[in-house]
Amino acid sequence: MLIRAKIENYNEWLFLEEIPEKYVAGHRLSERQISIKHSPVDMKNYQISTNGMFLLHSEMSFSEKVKIESEVDGDAIACQFIFSKEKNNNAVKGSSYGHSHHNIRYIPSGKESHEIKPELEYIYFLIVLSKDYYFNLVDTASPLHEDFMRQMEKGISTSFIEGDLYVTPEMRHSINSIKDCKQEGHLKRMFIDTRIMELIMFQLEQFGQYLHNDKEVLHEEDIEKLETVRELLERNYVNPPTQKELARSALINESKMRTGFKKYFGTTIYDFITRIRMVEARRLITEEKKNNMYEVGTMVGFKHQASFTNAFKRYYGLPPSEVRL
Repeated sequence: MLIRAKIENYNEWLFLEEIPEKYVAGHRLSERQISIKHSPVDMKNYQISTNGMFLLHSEMSFSEKVKIESEVDGDAIACQFIFSKEKNNNAVKGSSYGHSHHNIRYIPSGKESHEIKPELEYIYFLIVLSKDYYFNLVDTASPLHEDFMRQMEKGISTSFIEGDLYVTPEMRHSINSIKDCKQEGHLKRMFIDTRIMELIMFQLEQFGQYLHNDKEVLHEEDIEKLETVRELLERNYVNPPTQKELARSALINESKMRTGFKKYFGTTIYDFITRIRMVEARRLITEEKKNNMYEVGTMVGFKHQASFTNAFKRYYGLPPSEVRL
């Protein structure tokens, strides 16, 4: 299986990897870090590959509008996560970048072209799996996979759902844990396999909720307003606005905001705030080494330590004081 990409009319490959398609459990990982910095591209790539799997974490920006041509030689399943923000803008606290979207795609051998805007900075996280690798990780006999598998068997390029969805805090956490993994050798292979499976699980969970709520039709202008709601929540999760205040700020009907938010983001507004708080609390404990749980709870929006402890335990299955640093 060959995976590669370059800028249209430029000869240098942004990434190029050829890997065997056969899944081999426990096979060693190959890692590479590549920087490309000359007009019009500024890019830092971290790549991992093994039999049947190619993983890319890329931070990129461009000084002019470009088209990126990508090519896959060999049937592949691609899990794509794209984050973007305007240049020189600070990232929203609690998230890697502001706007984000993801999907799972089946890509038979072929080429694609995507236009990239120059005024944005991107984080592109890509997992390309051979069919053999994907089938070893995922139960493709589930009803959720029925349409996806039907198109795959016909050799037709397809996305798991029509239209991409928002990258949840859990997905972001899994992506960051892959990028920051300090394990080596066999342990790292086990860790990467587990995190890939976890990411796909989060994606399928969100897809299932989206398809379950398919009666709610979301237009592009609705999605833009829901993104405004999401940005307001990420900026103000410690003291979040009321739903009435959110709807007024985003110029959207309150009822449509509630139902549309759950369809597009795969969670309720209340649970979304809880997710952000829990992910940030865990980061404060594990990365910033905070050991005063009352202080951590207050920093993420809880007035009482008991409420924070109970919420954390419901979310992670253990109290915050027992999280391993």
